[in-house]
Amino acid sequence: MKQSENSMEHDDNVIRLRNLAICHSEGILLQDVNLDIRRGEFVYLIGKSGSGKTSLLRSLYGDHAIASGEAAVCGYDLTRLKRRQVPMLRRQIGIVFQNYRLLKDRNVYENLAFVLKATGWKKRDEMDRRIMETLESVGVKDKALSMPQRLSEGEQQRVGIARALINNPSLILADETTGNMDPITSSEIIELLQRINREDGVTMLIASHDFMMIDKFPSRVICCEDGTLVSPE
Repeated sequence: MKQSENSMEHDDNVIRLRNLAICHSEGILLQDVNLDIRRGEFVYLIGKSGSGKTSLLRSLYGDHAIASGEAAVCGYDLTRLKRRQVPMLRRQIGIVFQNYRLLKDRNVYENLAFVLKATGWKKRDEMDRRIMETLESVGVKDKALSMPQRLSEGEQQRVGIARALINNPSLILADETTGNMDPITSSEIIELLQRINREDGVTMLIASHDFMMIDKFPSRVICCEDGTLVSPE
C-alpha cells in the first residue's frame, strides 16, 4: 500500500513519542511522554486505574486527541492524521480489549469476516483461508461456528486476539487482556501473545496491572505514574 502524504519515514521504531500531552474533559491526563518501542519488542504498560494507560493506547490508534508533542505510530504522524487516513493507520494495528467486544449476534467466523469485509476483502475463498488459518494459530479453529456467549473467557479472548491478527498488523495494543481471568488462563493468553511476538515479529504493547503475570513472563516494562511515563528501576 502506498503511504499517505502524512506518513513518516520508517525506522526501527514502531512507536515514537516526544513530549506528548494527552487531554481529557477535566484537563491534562498525561504530559511530557517520551517513548520509543522498536519493531518486534514486547512491552508491558503498567499503572494504577485512572493513570492514563487506556487513554495512551487510544491515542496511539487515533481514537483520542493529542494536545501537543510528536507522535509517530507505524510510520504515521498522528498529529497530522486526517480523518480519512485513520482506517489506513488502523489496518497496521490490532486491538485486543479486556471485555472482548465480540459481536454477540454473529458466530466466531462471522466476527472475523466482518473485519475483513470492512477492510476491503471480497473473495470468499481467500477470506475462508485467512480466517481458518488465524483461528488455528490461536487454538480455536474448532470454534469457528460457535456463538461468542458459548465460549469460555479464555476462548473469547483467543477470538479477540485472532480478530486483532486478521489483517497482519505490525503492532498489537492490548488493554488489560487478562483482567477477568484466572491465573492459568491468564498464563495461557500471555504465552500466546509472546509466541506471536516471537514467531511473527508483531510488536506488542500490553497494558496490565497483573504483576504476577509480568513477573512470570518478564519483558520490558514502562509505567504510567504522576502524569507521565517512567521506566521502573
